[in-house]
Formats: sequence, C-alpha cells, structure tokens
Amino acid sequence: VQLQACGGGLVQAGGSLRLSCAASGRTFSGYRMGWFHQAPGKEREFVAAISEGGGRISYADPVKGRFTISRDNAKNTVFLQMNSLKPEDTAVYYCAADVNGWGTLDMRPSEYEYWGQGTLVTVSS
Repeated sequence: VQLQACGGGLVQAGGSLRLSCAASGRTFSGYRMGWFHQAPGKEREFVAAISEGGGRISYADPVKGRFTISRDNAKNTVFLQMNSLKPEDTAVYYCAADVNGWGTLDMRPSEYEYWGQGTLVTVSS
C-alpha cells in the first residue's frame, strides 16, 4: 500500500483545512484508515480512524466536534476535515493504513502497517 497525503498549510486559529490521502496498491475498501499527528518533540498521536466501509469512526477527545474523517472508496481517498483549528493542532499529519485490523478501530500507531509521508499543518494564534 502506498499513501500520499496532502492539504496541509498555514492557517489562522479558528480556520479550516482539509487533508486528503490517496491510496494505491491494494483494494482500498478492504482496510481501515487512520490519521495521526506528531508535534515537534512529541510522540505520534492518534487523531481519527475510519472502518473499511466508513460505518464506524473514532476520534481522539481533543478533536471531537471539530474534525471529521471520511473516505471515498471509489476514489481510494480518505479525508480529514479540520475546523475551528487551534495553535495546539500544529503538527505533521500522517495518514496510515491498518490492513489487518478487526474489531474495535485501533488508536495505536504500531497497529498501522503503512504510512504516508506526512503533511505539515501550522495554526497561528
């Protein structure tokens, strides 16, 4: 699986960005997708995950009500709509594929086998 993320940039606090991640190399509808972020000096953290068909979604508490994960299986793409952005959202955002997942959506980076290259989101105050 190859993943290519894009859509990051510089935005003022309160603004919005939409990240996209295009996948290739394996049937996209057959695996779960997640978004993670990593701020300077910090560990990579879970942001959101979505099941194979999009029927199950999970969010980290800090982004609930502000971020929305979605996927378009026809276009092999997962999205992260980020609204009401805060300076503490500043980080490199990564999309990741959990091709062996089952049961509850996983929040652990170690359970995701494939990763995109990351896209930088900077939120100014």
